[in-house]
Amino acid sequence: MTETQNSPPDREPTVRSVPMPADVNANGDIFGGWVMSQMDIAGGVLASEIANGRVVTVAVEAMRFLKPIAVGDLVSLYTTVNRKGTTSISIHIETWARRRVKSEMVLVTEGTYVYVAIDRLGKPREF
Repeated sequence: MTETQNSPPDREPTVRSVPMPADVNANGDIFGGWVMSQMDIAGGVLASEIANGRVVTVAVEAMRFLKPIAVGDLVSLYTTVNRKGTTSISIHIETWARRRVKSEMVLVTEGTYVYVAIDRLGKPREF
């Protein structure tokens, strides 16, 4: 997806969240680390469903911060499988914000995260 996209995917988001005042950086925008953690949670939800069990994040292959997120925006994260191997899954994640003031939906962040399915001992496993 690209920053010129003007509407979110036509499906339910994997995760929704609302950032709070404690999540802001020194500039008053939502801290990038908070956004990345929400993306990791969303990607992990889809990856664990596909792997039918526990997964761990092993890489963030790509990350783009396109627009800031403000306190009170409704943040929706959409996930799509890019690649699926025998033990790993690459997931593209789009973060959209519904602006609290204007009620418009804006693509604010996108990235690709990689997860590996693991067993009880933390070793990679096939799924």
